[in-house]
Amino acid sequence: MSTNPKLYDVIVSPVITEKSTLASENGQVMFNVAPTATKTEIKKAVEALFSVEVKAVNTLVRKGKVKRFRGVLGRQSDVKKAIVTLEDGQTIDVTTGL
Repeated sequence: MSTNPKLYDVIVSPVITEKSTLASENGQVMFNVAPTATKTEIKKAVEALFSVEVKAVNTLVRKGKVKRFRGVLGRQSDVKKAIVTLEDGQTIDVTTGL
C-alpha cells in the first residue's frame, strides 16, 4: 500500500504529554498538524494513515511564547494541534511512530 506523501505534510507529529495520555483512555489522540490544515484534511489523513474511523476533529492554535536567549528576545512559532476523537473500539498507538 503506497501512501500519499501529502498526508504526512498534514500530520506533523503526535503529541505525547500527560494530558494526551489521559485523553487516549477516552478514544482521543492528539497531533501537531500543519498550520494550514483543515479539519476535513486532518480527518482524511488520520483515516488513511492509521486505518481507523474518525468521529470528530477539534483544532486549536497555541500561540508561540516570547522567550529570552542570551539576553536577546525571541519568539517561538505558533503550533496548531488537532484532537482527534475515534469511533468506539478504534485505537491508535502513537508511541510506535508513523
